[in-house]
Amino acid sequence: MSKAVIAIHGGAGAITRAQFSPEKERLYINALSEIVAAGQALLEAGGSALEAVSEAVRLLEECPLFNAGIGAVFTHDGTHELDACIMDGKTLEAGAVAGVSHIRNPILAARKVLEHSPHVLLIGRGAEIFAQQHGLEPVSPDIFFTQQRWDQLQIARAQRQTVLDHDEPIHPDTKFGTVGAVALDKHGNLAAATSTGGMTNKMVGRVGDSPIIGAGCYANNANVAVSCTGTGEVFMKTLAAYDIAALMEYGGLSLHQATERVVMEKLPALNGSGGIIAIDCAGNVALPFNSEGMYRGYGYVGDAPSVGIYQSQER
Repeated sequence: MSKAVIAIHGGAGAITRAQFSPEKERLYINALSEIVAAGQALLEAGGSALEAVSEAVRLLEECPLFNAGIGAVFTHDGTHELDACIMDGKTLEAGAVAGVSHIRNPILAARKVLEHSPHVLLIGRGAEIFAQQHGLEPVSPDIFFTQQRWDQLQIARAQRQTVLDHDEPIHPDTKFGTVGAVALDKHGNLAAATSTGGMTNKMVGRVGDSPIIGAGCYANNANVAVSCTGTGEVFMKTLAAYDIAALMEYGGLSLHQATERVVMEKLPALNGSGGIIAIDCAGNVALPFNSEGMYRGYGYVGDAPSVGIYQSQER
C-alpha cells in the first residue's frame, strides 16, 4: 500500500515578502495548515484521493483569503464567473464547470459532472441547472463579495489592466490565488482538482486553464496528478498539466525533472508565470513555481503539514 499524501495550493505570483504583513502571513499559513491536515485526516481514515482533493478544494473555496468561491475576483462588469475541475486518476473520469455565478462550491458541481454526466465540461446556466438537479442549492452571487476584491477591481479598471489575482497592482495585503489539490490515497489512486475565480477585470466569458483537462488539472494513476496556478492562457497553450505526465511517460523524466522543465523552461518561454503542485504514483511531491511566491502545503499521513509561501520556505 502507498503512503497517502496530499498537496494543496492557493495561487502563485509576485507575493513580495518585504511588503507582506506578519499578521496576514500567519492567516495564510494557518489556513493552509488546517486544510492540509483535513485532507490528511480524510486519507488516514481510508478516504479516496478523489474525496480528499474535493474536500480540500471545497475548504479553500470557503476561505476568503483565496480566489475561489467566497472571495473570488470580479469581471470587468463587476460580476463573478467561477471555474473548477476535478479528475480521477484511477478511471480518467473528469468533471468541470466554467462561468458559473450561482454555485457556492464550484468544485462540488464539477464532481457532480464527473459522477452523473456523460460530458466533461458544462458552462454557465446549463452547469448551474445541472448542479441544482443534483442537489446543489443555488446561491446569490452576493455571497462571493469581499470588499478587498471590489477595491481591487476599481484599481484594475483605473489602470485598464486585466491582472492575475496575485500580481500587481494589487496591494500586498490583498493578494489571493487560484486554488487546487492533488492526492495519493492508501490504495495507490491519484486525483487532482482546481478551482478559480479567474482574473481581476477579465472580460465576461473568459475561461482560463483551471477547468480545462490537461491544462490546469490532470490525474492519471500511471504517472502523476497535477494542479496549476498562474497565467492561464499560457498553461492552456502548453497543456502544462498533461505535459508533465507526457514527459514522465514518454520521456522517462522523474517528477522533479518534468515539473522543472515545464515550470522553469516551457512556461517562461511564453512569458508564463505561476507554479504547479504534483504527486506521482510513488508518492513523491513537487511544488515548483517561477514567481516570487506560491501559497502551498503538503502532508503525508502521519506527518505534520509542511506549508510555505516564498521560495525555500516550508514549515
